[in-house]
Amino acid sequence: MMSAIADDKKTGGPFGEGPSSTFPVTKGQLVTWLIMTGITMLFAGLTSAYVVLRGSPDWQNVALPVPLLWVNTLVLAASSVGLEIARRAVRQNRQRELVVWLSLSGILGLGFIAGQIVAWRQLVHAGVYLPSTLHSSFFYVLTGLHGLHIIGGIGALGYVYGKALSGKLSPAAHEPLKLGVLYWHFMDAIWIFLFMMLILV
Repeated sequence: MMSAIADDKKTGGPFGEGPSSTFPVTKGQLVTWLIMTGITMLFAGLTSAYVVLRGSPDWQNVALPVPLLWVNTLVLAASSVGLEIARRAVRQNRQRELVVWLSLSGILGLGFIAGQIVAWRQLVHAGVYLPSTLHSSFFYVLTGLHGLHIIGGIGALGYVYGKALSGKLSPAAHEPLKLGVLYWHFMDAIWIFLFMMLILV
């Protein structure tokens, strides 16, 4: 037992992913969870306002580009699947496969953003703008904020991709990938919630 603890101190923790510490989580994990907590509070506040104002007599639904939004949802879900395959690849030390799936997931993330921009343009061409109705205002604000956070996730994936290219991710040390995947899945879940609230309910 003592020898195992000594080994952890040399390698930087039981997974070799950072300095040994008595704190139960790493700094990266702490920062990631704090970010996700803040995002949760932001969207919780906005969706609460949406639910309250939806019962207002001034509420007017607008026609949204639902088929395109379905496609965007599938694209984002596919990117999450790609990241899970990338995580499995690094665990099995298949570096080339890791790089390929990280690339594909990043491209799909960009595709989601492009699809959202197309959806906004379709609304504009239909004469539906942010201040047109309460429904359109919430749609633009909620999807816009989500898109900004997805762009942040793409930046994080770019950082992880750089580490993968330089061979700095291994079965024993790939915390940046794990945290990037966690954040991405979280934003995927946020979008599915928004999609159900804005489109399906």
